[in-house]
Amino acid sequence: MAFFLLLQKDKSFHAIFWILKERIKLAILRNSGGHNRKNMFSRTGSVETEEKGLENITVADVLISKGKENVGSWLWCRVNDNVDDAMKNMAQHNIGSLVVLKPGDQLHVAGIITERDYLRKIIGQGRSPKYTRVGEIMTDENKLITMKSDTSILQAMQLMTDNHIRHVPVIDGRIVGMVSIVDVVRAVVEQQNGELKRLNDFIKGEYY
Repeated sequence: MAFFLLLQKDKSFHAIFWILKERIKLAILRNSGGHNRKNMFSRTGSVETEEKGLENITVADVLISKGKENVGSWLWCRVNDNVDDAMKNMAQHNIGSLVVLKPGDQLHVAGIITERDYLRKIIGQGRSPKYTRVGEIMTDENKLITMKSDTSILQAMQLMTDNHIRHVPVIDGRIVGMVSIVDVVRAVVEQQNGELKRLNDFIKGEYY
């Protein structure tokens, strides 16, 4: 049943991906002139896009806006960990994926494991999560898609929608965080809401 629901969910995401692609095109056209605006953050940690155009918002802004430590042992697991422990880690920290590291003290990335991997390759195939290693079901490093913290939010959204992925590790020579499609969409919505507020204030005469 869970596997069937996942497939249905995937179909919904395909539609969402298409909509997001269209939003990207509109955003790029809208912001093609470029605005030299400042980067501001509210006291609560959320991104203030009142003076910052969408094309200038970066993945680093999104990581800061999450308002918590973006990197730590809770963000990753090892290839030889069992899948059950990895899923418990995700549930405990309310995240949908983990970066998978190679054995050893160094933080060498081996791949990524997501909730989708669990549903498709464990639940869908009737395997035991306690006796299956993370390395057996993860997406290998050769297929892993990453981005840097200075990647623009538009580029991040394009990357995710083109590849139909929902989680991307942010790596600047080392792991600095994880960004999801939800984080990206939230940043876009906040920016659009800020733009609407400015237009509304202008109409009401609150701007000279």
